[in-house]
Amino acid sequence: MTKKNIGVQGFTMPMPQTILGCRHEGRDNFMALAWVSRVNYNPALMMVSVGKRHFSNPAIKASGEFSVNIPSVDMVEITDFVGLVSGSTLDKSELFEVERGELENAPVIKSCPMSIECKVYDSMELPNDTLFVGEVVATWCNESILTDGVPDIKKVNPFTLTMPDNLYWSVGECVGRAWHDGKKLK
Repeated sequence: MTKKNIGVQGFTMPMPQTILGCRHEGRDNFMALAWVSRVNYNPALMMVSVGKRHFSNPAIKASGEFSVNIPSVDMVEITDFVGLVSGSTLDKSELFEVERGELENAPVIKSCPMSIECKVYDSMELPNDTLFVGEVVATWCNESILTDGVPDIKKVNPFTLTMPDNLYWSVGECVGRAWHDGKKLK
């Protein structure tokens, strides 16, 4: 084989960088989260993987709710910060202006261009993490990022995380159309 085995710590490249929102003991909490993915179409389900030692883990277990907030590149520093400090040692509730959507315990960060509210549909305990599968209750978008009623990635201006190098990247140019460009190979 011409490829080199670099071990078991494989990661998809890139991963969407988000801010997980939850509410615990009467206060909002936030953490940086890149281990997130859409996992089902109907019902619309999102999966997040949250370490068992993180303050957000028992918060989600207690309330059954969370939000996935999509920050733009101008929020790299604050996004990184909420991933560096634990809600058990620092009250992060005042870091963002929040709004309430459909769920009481899924804070929507006003400065994030997009926020997705989820109600826990199922969960799975892994050795170090809990996989929470959330049913999407609402997706909130700043009107300024919509083009023809859907989020425009250039206007959202999100960033991604790569591991194991632990770097943030802005999103580049469009290189094709999904479910379209491969048709010529049929």
